[in-house]
Amino acid sequence: MAVTVTLEPAGRCRWDEPVRITVRGLAPGQPVTLRASLRDEKGALFRAHARYCADAAGLLDLERAPALGGSFAGLEPMGLFWALEPEEPLTRLVKRDVQTPFVVELEVLDGHEPEAQRLLGRAVHKRDFLAPGVRREPVRAGRVRATLFLPPGSKPFPGILDLFGSSGGLCEYRASLLAGHGFAVLALAYFRFEDLPEHLNDVCLEYFEEAVNFMLQHPKVKGPGVGLLGFSKGGDLCLSMASFLKGITATIVINACVANTLAPLHYKDMIIPELSYDLEKYTITESGFLNFVDIWGNPLEKTNHQSLIPLEKAQGPFLFIVSMDDHNWKSEVYARIASERLQAHGKDRPQIIYYPGTGHCIDPPYFPLCRASVHAVLGQPVFHGGEPKAHSNAQADAWQQIQTFFHKHLNGKKSVRPSKL
Repeated sequence: MAVTVTLEPAGRCRWDEPVRITVRGLAPGQPVTLRASLRDEKGALFRAHARYCADAAGLLDLERAPALGGSFAGLEPMGLFWALEPEEPLTRLVKRDVQTPFVVELEVLDGHEPEAQRLLGRAVHKRDFLAPGVRREPVRAGRVRATLFLPPGSKPFPGILDLFGSSGGLCEYRASLLAGHGFAVLALAYFRFEDLPEHLNDVCLEYFEEAVNFMLQHPKVKGPGVGLLGFSKGGDLCLSMASFLKGITATIVINACVANTLAPLHYKDMIIPELSYDLEKYTITESGFLNFVDIWGNPLEKTNHQSLIPLEKAQGPFLFIVSMDDHNWKSEVYARIASERLQAHGKDRPQIIYYPGTGHCIDPPYFPLCRASVHAVLGQPVFHGGEPKAHSNAQADAWQQIQTFFHKHLNGKKSVRPSKL
């Protein structure tokens, strides 16, 4: 009997959807090695492998069979995706062009690596970043440089602005996937993109106000307010937007500081200075990576009071997603400061979700952990932290939490349909 590799859904599905992998036609108890590989748009190769044994009927079902070793071990149906590792160290898997899928090749080899050699079967699976019917619309409106993703349908949808961190540029993959769950999402660039400022020092809050107004005036965006989703530096910008701008209904930040960071933030006749930092306090890991967790000043010290973002001025609720092994800065401490500040001003306690063993870069599900990468601005390898399995579990849960929070506060829904995750 010929060996066949089957993936469900067959052929292709969205990146954030789980797939069921089965192998049929093996001998009873046959040892095999499964390998997964993909190349990003720049040709960088990512690979993972795991050793398995077929059951008594010659069937291998990854939802039932534990991996016996390799890139991971144990019952991990999606392990061949989240355990992908770059062939070239310090390469982070990101999706640069969401209009094309990632193509994942799966191979079944006879025996257990390193002895496994004979190819028994293979399959190719396409992982899309645009759900069927989702529209991608480049935005060049006034000063705003962004991409808007709209779900299919004639009705307006709850709107979200999506911001990434201090590497700059325009990142679309989170926004494109989120649009597949019923949101109108604006992936917003704010520096180091086209004619936007090259440096954060030249970024002002009026730019983000213009982006918020663009969304509020869009016929496909359901008012009366919009949500904010920000990661790292994009997170503290979202906190500033929620505190100073009108039309913000709900805010989610992922590993963000409670103070303004990296550069002064200008708004009208006001300047919020940046949180102090001392680069001489960085450490170097055993692998030679820069660890910046201790360089940042304490936001509660008197000298940093003016950099603190006045969260109590915000009108809507907050969700803080916190990695407990974040080595870029002390996200756990910052979330606690935010909670204490809000309660001290008579505001509701924010929702905070802590994820142990999780590094700085929380992405949608099945993106592999990036423990360290070369920073786009610094040009040096920076340590982000995290352990692969814990990080994968956190990304799956955080993705569901993000949808639930926004559906509740932007759409008036108490809950959403449970995810396959």
